[in-house]
Amino acid sequence: MLEQWIRIKPPRNDAAPEARFLPGAHTAWTPWLFLLQQIVNAATVACVYGLLALGYTLVYAIIGQINLAMGELTMLGAMMTAMAAAGLGLFGLATWPPALFAVLVLAMGFTAAQGWTMHRLVFRRLRGVRSHTPLIIAVGMSVAYQEGVRLLHGARDWWPTPALADRHDLIGDGAFTVTALTSQLAILGLTAGLYLLLWAIIWKTPYGRAHRACTDDLAAAELVGVDVNRTIAITFTLGGALAAAAGSVIAFYYGGVSFFTGSLIGFKALAAAVVGGIGSVPGAMLGGALLGLVETFWSGYFAIAYKDIVAFALLTLFLIYRPQGLLGQPRGRGD
Repeated sequence: MLEQWIRIKPPRNDAAPEARFLPGAHTAWTPWLFLLQQIVNAATVACVYGLLALGYTLVYAIIGQINLAMGELTMLGAMMTAMAAAGLGLFGLATWPPALFAVLVLAMGFTAAQGWTMHRLVFRRLRGVRSHTPLIIAVGMSVAYQEGVRLLHGARDWWPTPALADRHDLIGDGAFTVTALTSQLAILGLTAGLYLLLWAIIWKTPYGRAHRACTDDLAAAELVGVDVNRTIAITFTLGGALAAAAGSVIAFYYGGVSFFTGSLIGFKALAAAVVGGIGSVPGAMLGGALLGLVETFWSGYFAIAYKDIVAFALLTLFLIYRPQGLLGQPRGRGD
């Protein structure tokens, strides 16, 4: 990414950080500017993990079960975005912002419907089951989505036309310039807007009050007249829409989406939700930000091949020493 967008040679991974810039080719500020560039790059990664982690945490908070098929909803959103972008390219609209926004809305609407269907046909029937059956079925749905997309669209990668790729120089010292793309700024704005919208839904709407009541005690909420089925269905719908938003970001910003896109991304977003405190909406974004920073900094300063190991090692440490996550609270469920 640095070679393509900033037109510089990235520092070697086999040297110490302080020795990675050639003598005479940098100033005292160059290492700090490189650090700032990694933070800018990490923000986009954090948005992907944070959006999908929100989907995980909303569902877990209300039913106490992890839907491992959330990653595949991200894959569906990414594939729909890539195919729609290819269609826009036929009319010369592949980089037109209103058309890109329409594609985003279409992808979010489709996966929102998938989330609702997933609850109606599967998870509603498994509510209250105290075995590993829901988890196993979620794994089965994940494989079914993957194989279904592979059979329908093939195993090849889809590469949408890069959009909003204008580069903006932020700060530099003559040897290194910190840059950001218009797409990165748009992704940050999209993530912030969706988070604020979700916050308003949770705290300012009747559905939000019902969701919080079900999160506290599902059985008691049902006893006082909360429509539990409707509340959970809306939660799955919101989770599916957020997963599609993450998928659209992947398609437009990174490209190379395929039937297998949601697998590793899904597990990493789950790691982010656990680290932040699964069940906590702010914790999901915090976990996504932390995981994005860890991955990006490791890739920038150490061997990139080990970044996934580091990400899941972080999850392991949190599960051992703080299983409730950074913002989660250890409590029992009333249901």
